[in-house]
Amino acid sequence: MSVKSKLTLAISLIVMLFLALDVILNDYSTRVNLRSEAEASMAGLAQQVAEAIEQNGRLQAAYEQEMTVRLHLSARAAASLLPEKLEDVDRAAIRAAANAVKTDSLSILAASEEGLEVVGSINEQLVGSLENEAADKLQMPVRTLAVDEAGGEVRQKSAFVVMWPDESPEKDVIRQEIKAYLMKADRNYVISVGIHTDATLGLLGQSEPKRLIDDLLAGQQGLIEIAVLDPGSFAGAGTLEANASAGAVKGPLSIQYGSFTPGDKLTDQADIAEAAAGNMVYRSAVVEGKSVLKGYIGFKDPYPLVISLVMDEAFLFDSLNQQRINRILISGALLVLVVMASYIISGWLIRPVHSILSKVNDVANGQFDTVLEVRSGDEMGQLAQQVNAMSKNLAVYTNKLQSAFEENRTMKEYLQSFINHTSDAIHVEQTDGTIVQVNQAFEMMFGWTAEEAIGAKLQLVPEQYSKEEQQALDEIAAGKLLPARETVRQRKDGNWMNVSVTTSPIRDNKGVIRAYASITRDMTSRYKMDELLRRSEKLNTVGQLAAGVAHEIRNPLTTLRGFLQLQQQTQKLNIGHVDLMLSELDRINLIVSEFLILAKPQASKFELKDVRYVLGDVVSLLDSQAHLCNVVFNTDFTQEECEIACEENQLKQVFINVLKNAIEAMPSGGEVNIVVEKKKRDTIAVSITDQGVGIPEEMIPKLGDPFVTGKETGTGLGIMVSQRIIQSHHGTMDITSQVDVGTTVVITLPAVTE
Repeated sequence: MSVKSKLTLAISLIVMLFLALDVILNDYSTRVNLRSEAEASMAGLAQQVAEAIEQNGRLQAAYEQEMTVRLHLSARAAASLLPEKLEDVDRAAIRAAANAVKTDSLSILAASEEGLEVVGSINEQLVGSLENEAADKLQMPVRTLAVDEAGGEVRQKSAFVVMWPDESPEKDVIRQEIKAYLMKADRNYVISVGIHTDATLGLLGQSEPKRLIDDLLAGQQGLIEIAVLDPGSFAGAGTLEANASAGAVKGPLSIQYGSFTPGDKLTDQADIAEAAAGNMVYRSAVVEGKSVLKGYIGFKDPYPLVISLVMDEAFLFDSLNQQRINRILISGALLVLVVMASYIISGWLIRPVHSILSKVNDVANGQFDTVLEVRSGDEMGQLAQQVNAMSKNLAVYTNKLQSAFEENRTMKEYLQSFINHTSDAIHVEQTDGTIVQVNQAFEMMFGWTAEEAIGAKLQLVPEQYSKEEQQALDEIAAGKLLPARETVRQRKDGNWMNVSVTTSPIRDNKGVIRAYASITRDMTSRYKMDELLRRSEKLNTVGQLAAGVAHEIRNPLTTLRGFLQLQQQTQKLNIGHVDLMLSELDRINLIVSEFLILAKPQASKFELKDVRYVLGDVVSLLDSQAHLCNVVFNTDFTQEECEIACEENQLKQVFINVLKNAIEAMPSGGEVNIVVEKKKRDTIAVSITDQGVGIPEEMIPKLGDPFVTGKETGTGLGIMVSQRIIQSHHGTMDITSQVDVGTTVVITLPAVTE
């Protein structure tokens, strides 16, 4: 994509972002304003309903007071016209009294066993009916007349109550009447008068809140529900019944006027409680799949109530949606104009860049001769001047770099050839131990390929020598120049090798050490040659060996001579002395036998034998002795054939010597691990490791010398004989040990090839 297109795209995106923000912010502010207006409208509607309820309450109170006075006067007038005794009251008297007081109904009630019973009325259908609810309100017992202990009658006190008609929706309120009950102390019956509610309730119906709610729902667009709720009835309420009609109570929630469609019970409870506390609550909700705005407004007068209003949000935001579409269309048109204008302006702005780009391409292709024409003094003109200066300097520096590159390439090839063709292993590792470069000799010496080594942290230094290696690196970091160090390194297969190492620091331009370069030379062959020379010198010192044997034999002979002289003098045979003399003779025989094996050439007949079977026979032979010493043999023999050319008895003698030494090195018992494996280069390795007391490091080089041993009763000739036998089989015997850890003897023998 060109700079012109990118600039156009960037400007367009910025403008589009601002237009989108304008649409979003305008939409948000309009939505907030519409909702505020809706909430204010809902609050005004609730106020109208509350005022209608208050006005209706005042009319209802005046009406009830007027009707109470009227009924009371009618009842007292009827009482004055009727006889005092119930027995004297007949139907004619009742009708005459009703006509005189001009009441709609007049009945005479008397107490009976079942309750307050109508005994006379202008309406014959009421005679015999019970009106116990009136008796409860009059607080009169079932039997009004009773006889006390003296035989006198008990009279009730005077009382007057009014019974208002039942306003349940199942009954026809218009066809009911208001009744009053008068009980006088001088009468043994109750007078009931009634007035029909047709005319008076019709007048009250004109001012009922229900009619106002119906008018508001019909005239206010978007308004779905209005309900007048009793907040006290919803405390701890259960489920609500939907669409309760005016004045009905469905479930625990009392809906006085209107209808109410409940939602979540807990949410409705919280909203109604908050509104009853004096706060206006507005909340968006979904009712019957429709998004609505619900409002709860609480009032304290004329009595505590909460007015619930539900408004359709779709109706509220219809104008908002249309306004949003219009703004999006306008923004889209503006965006198209901005894209076109920005594309034209971008082309004009970047026109000088094309010539500079052409010059830069020439410089990139190595053409430094062309000169860029400067046409202005602004930033573009200054850029053109700098490009010309850069081109000139690049031409000079390129020639110098080419010369230096040729010199570096020649030197690199020389150094690479030197590094790869030297027989010493060379590797470079960072201060954290990561290998960054190796040569071919490193791969052959250590066993890792260059791909495996580079980027990895290799365990080249055994753990026992890590402290020594760290000390050498500290001395190098201190600026000390170290000579070649003879130490030990570890191959990939885990075997150790004796090496000579020269380490040099690699520093950066600030003098900080960033890496170390090590040159490693394998000293194994030289050490083996030195060992062979040393052993040859030992074998040539036969006179010294003979003198040592003579000295070792002289001591037991002196003991024998002393005991024999003692028995000769005493002329008695001492059994204790005989045992000691026999022991000393056995010691002389052992020394002479080992000396003869070492000094006298052995006639050997080599045969093809499998080392596993030869060693297995020795293990079986010594297994009983091992159990007595609390020692366990652990064997791990390879599955491959391990045939060698050997003299079986001599080889068994070597294995017996090594295994007996391992058993004797563990006075408290332990384990001896015996491993037979076939190595590369057609060699077989037998490894015997014990968990004994170990051999001091300074004594290991002297093993094999006559009479050099760590055992109190040993002669040191056993190891010397074993080494002689292994050498005659063209093999090697290596001994490594750590004090209080154990000793490992590795016997390497050449395998028989086809």
